[in-house]
Amino acid sequence: MTATSEAPPARGRQLAALNPIEQLRAGHLPRRLVQLYVGLTLYGASMGLMIQGNLGLDPWDVLHYGITQHVDVSFGTVVIAMSFLVLLAWIPLRQWPGLGTISNAIVIGLVTDLTLSVVDRPDALWVRIVFMTAGVVVNAVAGALYIGAQLGPGPRDGMMTGLVRRTGKSVRLVRTSIEVTVLAIGWLLGGVVGFGTVFYALAIGPLVHVLLPIFTVKLPDRAEAKS
Repeated sequence: MTATSEAPPARGRQLAALNPIEQLRAGHLPRRLVQLYVGLTLYGASMGLMIQGNLGLDPWDVLHYGITQHVDVSFGTVVIAMSFLVLLAWIPLRQWPGLGTISNAIVIGLVTDLTLSVVDRPDALWVRIVFMTAGVVVNAVAGALYIGAQLGPGPRDGMMTGLVRRTGKSVRLVRTSIEVTVLAIGWLLGGVVGFGTVFYALAIGPLVHVLLPIFTVKLPDRAEAKS
């Protein structure tokens, strides 16, 4: 459940290096809050579409789905529980969660469950392909929206960036290692791996690369820092 891109936004639309208090004081807060929660809502809806498409999920959701095969709880509940479990890994990494981080941990799981309750799984393959394609595109838009709001990374993204900072390894290596690990565990637990998994892996980075500069809220110069 990640939507980060390794490339920084275009000049003038850089993500700022801010602590949680600075994020709230950086300006344009009403617009950023609306953008954050629209993004998180769309993200949860996109996950629901991909699940109902039943053609494969992104690595973290393969893990989430696999867990639901062994415990009697909803998919969204697993997403929320895993989000807070991942946040525990932030402690040794000396990461501080922002409002967006906590909201991410809760809102996405709730909206995913809501989407699954109102959107039925189609039988026709072409409709499932539409669900999967729409899910990936909406997921990219949603990720760019909530990241661009600059109110804190999601739990999984923050763990990745924290490991990069602490280990000195590249974003590519750390992210790939994490996602291969959760994908393998999720598959062993019965998670859905398929065409959609490959499609998501190939499409999400380029899509977010294009969309993130568009949706990144430009903060006052005093709050900006070079990526």
